[in-house]
Amino acid sequence: MNSKKNKIGILGGSFDPAHKGHLAISKEAARKFKLKKIIWAITKKNPLKKQSKTNIPTRIKYCKKIIGKITFIKVKFYEDIIKSNKTINLINHFSKNKKIEIYFLMGADNLINFHKWHKWMKISQKCTIVVFDRHGYKKKSINSMSFKRLNGKNLKFIKFNKVNISSSQLRKI
Repeated sequence: MNSKKNKIGILGGSFDPAHKGHLAISKEAARKFKLKKIIWAITKKNPLKKQSKTNIPTRIKYCKKIIGKITFIKVKFYEDIIKSNKTINLINHFSKNKKIEIYFLMGADNLINFHKWHKWMKISQKCTIVVFDRHGYKKKSINSMSFKRLNGKNLKFIKFNKVNISSSQLRKI
């Protein structure tokens, strides 16, 4: 019997719109941490951001278009299943399966305010948090309360300068 855990990555967000940065960090995380699957968990609304103007089915369709033929990335909306938009509840949903090891993926911009997330310390206890450096955010993110409290525990900071784009920038176009 193989007791080895399957490693999965979760990239949560509004994906409004999905872009090549999401794809690039997903590919890098899969390669670097030998992840079998990455789930793009779409949220109706990020609690720290404005309401999205694009509906969920349209965002899912666009995510699938960006992913193309890449089979290890799956796109799903979990809020109806877990009855919440809180990351801790999504992590708890997946951690029920004792055969998986969870890697939660985020950009450095999200680490800056991670301490404001609901039960952020619990999230860090239940999974490995993988933070990808983003142009213009490194200094703020490594000086953040979240980085100082979590670095060396379940937080991996990845130097990553391949993509300089954000959904916010794309919405302005």
